[in-house]
Amino acid sequence: EQVTVKAASESQIDERINEIDYLLIGPHLAYMLDDLKQKVADKNVLVSIIPQATYGTLNGEKALDLILTMEG
Repeated sequence: EQVTVKAASESQIDERINEIDYLLIGPHLAYMLDDLKQKVADKNVLVSIIPQATYGTLNGEKALDLILTMEG
């Protein structure tokens, strides 16, 4: 399965929300988690916070592992 990852700023979330299956947010945006989950509730988008260790080291493999665990 192919995965495409695109980075976006906080201000671009609304314009990209219809193009995504997963939304990973940086730990500095953790305060937005509940609002973002509500925003995407009818769009079948899964939302999670990237752990600080993953975010801080730019570890793409760990971020992909996070997505795979979100799938259940």
